[in-house]
Amino acid sequence: MENFTGEKIKMSEKNDEKILTLKKLVDEKKSKITNVRFVPTTNCLISIDGSNFNLNVLDKDTLILILVKLNMYKKSLEDLKISNFKLSGYSIEDWMTDIKLKLNVLEQKEEANSLKQLEKKLEDLLSTDKKIELEIGDIENLLK
Repeated sequence: MENFTGEKIKMSEKNDEKILTLKKLVDEKKSKITNVRFVPTTNCLISIDGSNFNLNVLDKDTLILILVKLNMYKKSLEDLKISNFKLSGYSIEDWMTDIKLKLNVLEQKEEANSLKQLEKKLEDLLSTDKKIELEIGDIENLLK
């Protein structure tokens, strides 16, 4: 019975080390996420084909569809040699830039949320002894 308990402890320690290694990888990925702010050039209210859209509340798929449509408009305007065309008061390029920025912000948020969930799962998997050890270490660092 003692052998079984000893093996169980070794497995727990081995798992804890793997978990801590994975947690470091998550921390590295989190540090690489840049906090991109959405500072639009446009007023974010665009009217296309009789429908009105607010870039601030659209989901990723809708933003991509509008971006594709704007790109088609851009190509057509180039082919037709039309310049200075405004859509809802702004150039096609301004709209495309804002939508790309908004998509980037949404992707950053998705990545951050995904990493936060992974981190939580990893913390939950740590053994009780390792959790206590880490908490004691944190307290020691605060008291120094």
